[in-house]
Parts: sequence; structure tokens; C-alpha cells
Amino acid sequence: MLTPDPPSAQAVRDCQAALNSLHSTVYFTPDLAKALTGYGVTDDMGGYLVGRAAPLGTVGPGLVTALFYSFEHGMVARHLPGAWERITPAQAWEERLRAADATLHQALGAGNLTGQPVREAARLALTAVAGGRREARPMFAALADLPVPQEPHLALWYAATLLREHRGDSHIGALAAAGLDGLEALVSHCASAAGMPREMVMTKRGWTAQDWSAAEDRLRGRGLLTADGALTGRGEEMRAALEDETDLRDRAPYEHLGARGVARLTELCEGFTRSAAAAGIFPAALADFFVPGGGPTPGKDPA
Repeated sequence: MLTPDPPSAQAVRDCQAALNSLHSTVYFTPDLAKALTGYGVTDDMGGYLVGRAAPLGTVGPGLVTALFYSFEHGMVARHLPGAWERITPAQAWEERLRAADATLHQALGAGNLTGQPVREAARLALTAVAGGRREARPMFAALADLPVPQEPHLALWYAATLLREHRGDSHIGALAAAGLDGLEALVSHCASAAGMPREMVMTKRGWTAQDWSAAEDRLRGRGLLTADGALTGRGEEMRAALEDETDLRDRAPYEHLGARGVARLTELCEGFTRSAAAAGIFPAALADFFVPGGGPTPGKDPA
């Protein structure tokens, strides 16, 4: 049901950025990698793939490449489905929750995990999740089939992950409609003012320098990229239009929560993210990307 006080597009972006930062804390601590090593999953990207794909079941590389969008298929195929011979999706999800538990203990402090702010944030985030749309959002839909953790801090992390995937699915729909393939989406995102540095994402997602250059050439041919790899005016307009389209596709959870709930959830999650940063969770090179006030929100959508 639509609340009588729908939030603005900027309010939604601010809330999504805070939720994404909270969700992402688990990637910057060693807990998940250490746990997965016990199952024989020793590569960082292999751990990322099995952890994020776990709600989908024992899927192969084709589906994961399609749903994750900006990852090179050969890299995905080097890990899946082979990793499922060493760890089941259910085990991978449980290890991901355990890693989130350990990370949030470090980020927020054990004494704060059951406090009123965390409980309130979990309630608000789950209310937003209840307004999410499963149609054409496979990552969100798969996660939504899993049980909500009982512990407040894990319920919050789970809800933040759901809302991150809801926006991710929505963003990928916008990218496909704009005619950008996965690598072109990644290159244009990194070329934007708020994008991650190329060297931090290119090889991790399986791409070579030659792949990257070829994608840059394709974008130049469409008038979206300059000779030195920056976005043209037309390219900036294209990225802005992608964010606007993502906002439209991603509004349902936040309209369900309402403007006041969105503002309060943003306030709480930004506070949690600052606590995580103070605890040293985020690498210094990425602090501007994840910590509130570190940069403009629009570029923070996954490419």
C-alpha cells in the first residue's frame, strides 16, 4: 500500500546508499573468506560468487553471469558450478550470515547489537522489504524466500541485502534497456565522477586491459566517452538517465515505508556506517565511496 507521504528520489538514493554500505561491510573483513577456506573455496572471487549466489541454489555460470551482469563469464565459470561440490548453497548462506554477525560485532560493538536503534532500523528495513516487487527482480526474489534471521542485527543486515539486490535488479533492467552490455556498464560507471577506480574492479570481475579498451572504444563510437576515457556530456546524461530510471524501478519499497520512515532508516544506517568506518572496516581507498558524505550518491549504484 502506498503511504500518503512518498519520499523524494534523492531521499531514496540516500537511503539506498546507506543500506548498501551497511550490507557491504561483510566484504571487507576476513571472516567469510576464512570460513569458506575450510570448504576448499580459497579464491576471493570464488567466495564472493558462492556467497552472493547461494540463495539461487546450485546454479551454473550462465545464470550468475546474467544476474550479476558486469562479471566476465569465463571467470564465473572457473568457480561455478564446481564450488558446489565443496559447499552447498545452504552452507554458503549460513557462513555469510556468520560473517555478517562477526563483522557487525566489530563494526557496532557487541553491546549495541540488540539495542533500540538496531531494532528500530531492522523493523523499518523489513517494512520496506515488504513493499518490494519480485517481478523481474530475481536476486531480490530468491533472497526473499529465505527466513528472516531472529537476531535484530542480522535481520537488519538481511533486509539491507534484500534492498540492495532490489535496487541492483532494477538497475540492471535499466542498463539492459539502455543497450549497455555488462562491461560497458562497468566502464561507464568507473568513468563517472562517483565511480570506483578501474584498478579496483577490472581484474576482480574477470576483465583484461584489452577487454576494457575494447569496451571504451565501443562507448567512444556511441559518443559517450572521450579519447582520454572520461564521460562526454552525452555520457553524463546517459548515466544520469540510468539513475533516474533505476529510481523509478526501485521506488516501491520506499513508497511503502514512507518519507518519514525512509529518513529515519537513512539516519540510523548512516550512523552504523560511520561506526563501521571508525572501527576500520572500510579500506581507506574506498571510504569516500561507502561512508556518508564521501561523495555523490547517484554513482553508487552497482554497474
